[in-house]
Amino acid sequence: MIRLIASDVDGTLIRDSTPDLYPEMVQTIKSLKEKGVLFCAASGRQYASLKNVFREVADDIAYIAENGAHIRYQHRNISVTPMKREDIEGIMAMLRPYYGECEAIISTPEGSLIESRNQEFIDLITYGYHNSFRQVKDVLAEKAEIIKIAIYRKESIRDLGEKVFIPAWKTKVKACMAGEEWVDFMDRSVDKGRGLQILEETLGIAREETMAFGDNDNDIGMMLAAGISYAVETATPGVKQAAGNICPGWTDKGVCRVLCEQFGLDSISR
Repeated sequence: MIRLIASDVDGTLIRDSTPDLYPEMVQTIKSLKEKGVLFCAASGRQYASLKNVFREVADDIAYIAENGAHIRYQHRNISVTPMKREDIEGIMAMLRPYYGECEAIISTPEGSLIESRNQEFIDLITYGYHNSFRQVKDVLAEKAEIIKIAIYRKESIRDLGEKVFIPAWKTKVKACMAGEEWVDFMDRSVDKGRGLQILEETLGIAREETMAFGDNDNDIGMMLAAGISYAVETATPGVKQAAGNICPGWTDKGVCRVLCEQFGLDSISR
C-alpha cells in the first residue's frame, strides 16, 4: 500500500518558474490525505516558494526543498544540510566572472541571498518563484548558513552547466542540472533521493510504500528511493532510465491522472 507520494514540481507537476498549482491537483492532495496518504513536494525550490505553490494545502504536505538540503514537515525542520565554507567561496569565485550572462541565488534555511541588481531576474524570483530573499552586496560577508547555490541563465544554461560548471565541481559537491535554466550546487551528501529516505525513516514508511515523480537529473535519486517511480514523458534520458514507468507531462496533468487512476479518485476526468 502506498503511504507517501513525492513529486518534483517544475517541469513535472507545473510549468517551470510558475507560482500556481492547478485545482485538480489541490483536490487530489486533499483526497489522498483522507485516505491516509501523505503528499510531499520535492524540489530545488526553497521552502517559502513551495509553500506558496501549495498554499491551499500547505499544512497538509511534507517538503523536500533545496534538492534535499532542507526537509520540513508539520512546521518543523527534519533536516538541514549546510555547504562547506571553502566550497561556497570557490563556487562564488567561479561564478562572479559570469555575472551579466548568468545570475545566482544563494539559499539559507530562512530564505535566499541575491547579489544581482538585474530587475528581470529579481522579478522572476519575486513573482515567478515567490521566493523570500534579501539583496546583499556580498553573500560571503553575510553570517548565514548556506545550503545551496543556484546559477541561472535565461532560456538555457545547459551548455555552460554540462561543460563548465558541473565538471569543475562534481568531485567536491553535488552539482546537477535542475531544469533547462538552472544549475544547483549543494553539499556532496545532498540528494532528493537521500531526502526522501530521511523522510521515509522519520515517518516509518518503507521504500515499497513510496511513489515518486520527476523529470530532471536532480530527480534520479528520488526515482531509486521509491518503490514505484514515474518519469514524465519530457524527462531526461537518465530519469527515464532510473524510473520504472513513464507518464504524461505537466501539460496533460500527468501526475494527477496517474494518482487518480491508482487511488480511484475523481479529481480529474480520465
